[in-house]
Amino acid sequence: MTEFDQLKSEIRAFADARQWEIFHTPKNLSMAVAGEAGELVAEFQWLTADESRKENLSAEKIQDIKMEIADVALYLFRLADVLDVDLADVMRTKMEINEGRF
Repeated sequence: MTEFDQLKSEIRAFADARQWEIFHTPKNLSMAVAGEAGELVAEFQWLTADESRKENLSAEKIQDIKMEIADVALYLFRLADVLDVDLADVMRTKMEINEGRF
């Protein structure tokens, strides 16, 4: 089992333990990804490009950003699980497509 598969399994177990399956439709999960991505964007909203660089961020700000990245990833992994998408495979496929485009 890959680490991606292990994470998907752990996230599924978390949702199952709370009986969230009814809410975890692809529509709802994709909206949750977008919402959490918005919260990640908000962490950088009023910073200049230079201020947003890692070396210019406080430890507290970096921690807040990490938590928002985690939220995006958790919902994305759950969405992939619900749709039976192999994340590693589709990411590699997309990178190959991008390799030919750019």
